[in-house]
Amino acid sequence: MWDWNDGHMNDGWSVAMTLGMLGICLVLLTGVLVAVVWAVRSAGAPTAGPGAATPPAVRAPGVSGDAHRILAERLARGEIDADEYRARLEALDGHAAPSSP
Repeated sequence: MWDWNDGHMNDGWSVAMTLGMLGICLVLLTGVLVAVVWAVRSAGAPTAGPGAATPPAVRAPGVSGDAHRILAERLARGEIDADEYRARLEALDGHAAPSSP
């Protein structure tokens, strides 16, 4: 029969093995949690950058989406009215008639 006092369980190795197994389990669990959090965050990330609400076909060449966004924000804040917004938007997109020198 197994005797707990025969020296096999009292020499410190049992404690070291137990702590080692707990450490390995904690490392594995941490790795799984990090992988899950990374997967959830990357799945919820937006796929397009700033200015994606305006389709690229609408923008004039060389005009960034930031200009459209800033113009829309100014309209939303009431800094400009709808007529000025449309005029500036047309100027951004190159649809406005060129001014004579």
